Amino acid sequence: MIENRGRTSVQFAFYKVDPAWRRLSDEQRTKDKADFGEAVQIAADEMMVRSYSLTGIRGDVDMMLWMASPDLDIIRSHAAKLLNTGIGKWMTQPYCYLAMTKNSQYKDPTAGDEPEGRRLVVRPTGRKYMFVYPFVKTRPWYQLSMEQRQKAMWTHIEVCHKYPTIKLNTTYSFGIDDQEFVVAFESDVMADFLDLVQHLRETESSLYTLRDTPTFTCVQASIQEALDTIG
Repeated sequence: MIENRGRTSVQFAFYKVDPAWRRLSDEQRTKDKADFGEAVQIAADEMMVRSYSLTGIRGDVDMMLWMASPDLDIIRSHAAKLLNTGIGKWMTQPYCYLAMTKNSQYKDPTAGDEPEGRRLVVRPTGRKYMFVYPFVKTRPWYQLSMEQRQKAMWTHIEVCHKYPTIKLNTTYSFGIDDQEFVVAFESDVMADFLDLVQHLRETESSLYTLRDTPTFTCVQASIQEALDTIG
């Protein structure tokens, strides 16, 4: 395995099933889903895998798998196997984001001394919703001094602390994918996330946002539940 300085590779893979698959026989669809579900379970023996349903929420995706491993080859290998299962052969990936964990360069003044490497490991909370989007800042943001950026981020962090029902997972994509970050917020309360994002629009750091779409509202579900929702 290539040395990643203790960091974790993370993938957010969104799947869309060809509607023609739903017109197959019940027997065939049951077999196809079982093949995919078994492949997910095998993958979960080697890395972190969490499944989410988006059927009925967005028209361009049906399901999302959140996968994490210190070894990108493990993610890549299992992702390829999933697409070669029964239902996988009917799937496309309209969106697939690659990122990596790293410690933040900005300090949270309320956090005290964080354990070394705490942010390098992905720790899902199991909350019902996950809100995911790729994120890109403007180049002028990076021309600000560290002091200016830290001051702007303090306000950003202060706003986030007002919403304790929400947990933020920030991962980084500089140079390894099209976006700079992938952010994933976990919460059991959708309204709190809506209010948080609206509140963040009023902060100084929001002035330096270049792109934060598409945005995905994902509902946690077992892999069988997610597949049964598709058809």
